[in-house]
Amino acid sequence: MASRQLHLGAFMRPTSLHTGAWRYPGAFPDSNFNLAHLAGFARRLEAAKFDAFFMADHLAVLNMPVEALKRSHTVTSFEPFTLLSTLAAVTERIGLIATASTTFEAPYHVARRFASLDHLSGGRAGWNIVTTSNPDAALNFGFDEHMEHDERYVRAREFYDVVTGLWDSFADDAFSRDVASGLYFDPERLHVLNHKGKYFSVRGPLNIARPVQGWPVVVQAGASEAGRQLAAETAEVIFAAPPDLAAGRAFYADVKGRLDRLGRPRDHLKILPGAFVVVGDSMEEAKDKRARLDALVHEESAIAALSIALGHDATRFDPDGPLPDIPETNDSRSARERAIELARREGLTVRQLAQRLGGYAGLAFVGTPSSIADEMQEWLESEGSDGFNIMFPFLPAGLDDVVDRLVPKLKRRGIFRRDYAGTTLRDHLGLPRPANRFFA
Repeated sequence: MASRQLHLGAFMRPTSLHTGAWRYPGAFPDSNFNLAHLAGFARRLEAAKFDAFFMADHLAVLNMPVEALKRSHTVTSFEPFTLLSTLAAVTERIGLIATASTTFEAPYHVARRFASLDHLSGGRAGWNIVTTSNPDAALNFGFDEHMEHDERYVRAREFYDVVTGLWDSFADDAFSRDVASGLYFDPERLHVLNHKGKYFSVRGPLNIARPVQGWPVVVQAGASEAGRQLAAETAEVIFAAPPDLAAGRAFYADVKGRLDRLGRPRDHLKILPGAFVVVGDSMEEAKDKRARLDALVHEESAIAALSIALGHDATRFDPDGPLPDIPETNDSRSARERAIELARREGLTVRQLAQRLGGYAGLAFVGTPSSIADEMQEWLESEGSDGFNIMFPFLPAGLDDVVDRLVPKLKRRGIFRRDYAGTTLRDHLGLPRPANRFFA
């Protein structure tokens, strides 16, 4: 067995990021909003020994013109906690990661929900921390405009401190449940947080026992300077978005170097780039699948995707000209930078860039099971990543290709597990259970 092992997550909300996925021949058009399909996907991923089933989230309908929105399968999806609580009952080992916003949520609510999910699942919950980039989300929570980008990250750090402090409200041995004496818990093993900060005032304690994992696994995405630093300080998994191996190695070295400076062990943070995986019997067949999928993206959807990525209305640009200078906005800076870099690197016109973003423009492995296994092994062994958060091109066939054809190749090479070594998400990821900060 290889000394380093891949970690594999499955990006499942939406079930495919590709705009044309729901139209692909044989695909389930309603896979985002069909419980039977989603439960089946979760069980298939668990049988393949995936680390986690990951759900992104949106707090608003995607901010795109209705002419494009009407073509998007992401317009409707389940609320993550409701779905993952249901999936916890029909699975046994696979991790369950949900997104919760630090900009539009209250820390006490987030702490309760994740603690509950961790107990319900037997220690399989993960919290994906996001600051929310969609400006329309602000309008759904009583705000006229979105909070400034860097301030969102400052608020997120305090939010994290409050949530993790609330998870530590009870010592692990607080609940004696002594029937003879009538003592249910020891009040000396209860801590009242009494947090007062710039953004939050939270007394506590949390009214739920300490989670099975101590804390649910803390997950983060984001490539900006503020995002990288927050991840280095708080995250245990990063869902990164490098476009190629060179960028992946640079990101890996940067973030792991930040851990060194903070005194955190390098293996306490796993870096899992998002990877779009298209499997074929031959390289030509895999490329044909990708081309057929990309051809299903309508021009209105493509331009809308470009507008979202840039934070500017791309309908105003010359479609056959180069991408103009794009000033920063209060939206996601990492998405804007990735789009601009792609256009410059490949000399794309606005129309060509839109078509790429309208489908999927990020890191992709398109090839045979052996060629994709080669690429993944190179990323692992050259410290480009600790694994991948896999995105499927269409469901169910795209997922079946990965589970039935790619994963066995990885197992035979000794770089992916044949069985789970433990029962919790921390066990799968090789992460330690955090000590309670208030009780030895």
